[in-house]
Amino acid sequence: MTTTTLCTRQEIHDLVWDFYDRIRMDEVLGPIFSERIKDWDTHLGVMEEFWSSLLLKTDGYQGNPMGKHLTLSHIQASHFEQWLRLFKETCEERDNQAMAQLALEYAQRIARSFWFGYQFQHHPTQVSTDLQLP
Repeated sequence: MTTTTLCTRQEIHDLVWDFYDRIRMDEVLGPIFSERIKDWDTHLGVMEEFWSSLLLKTDGYQGNPMGKHLTLSHIQASHFEQWLRLFKETCEERDNQAMAQLALEYAQRIARSFWFGYQFQHHPTQVSTDLQLP
């Protein structure tokens, strides 16, 4: 039986680094991320492990991304929607569209989950709103 690998670690590396280059250049998201991330190389290494755990089913990622995002204040749906737009743009540029499509599906689920969790944590008595997916 032949097993086909969805992507390589290099493809994940390129996706993560290209995406976060867009984040850092973004007028709205860049300052939010840069205020909290002081060592980008380390952060991007963690993000590579995170995406490898999803796309390659590796077990190198150890972390609590939801917990970190819940500590942010004044986050709006538009922030998550912009994050998704930039992620989608990055995915559209990939040669490996099978990987890109699955990564985008995961990103949409993650963004929605974080947004719902954020709303519940910060505004527990309000009705949650959904994101406009790109």
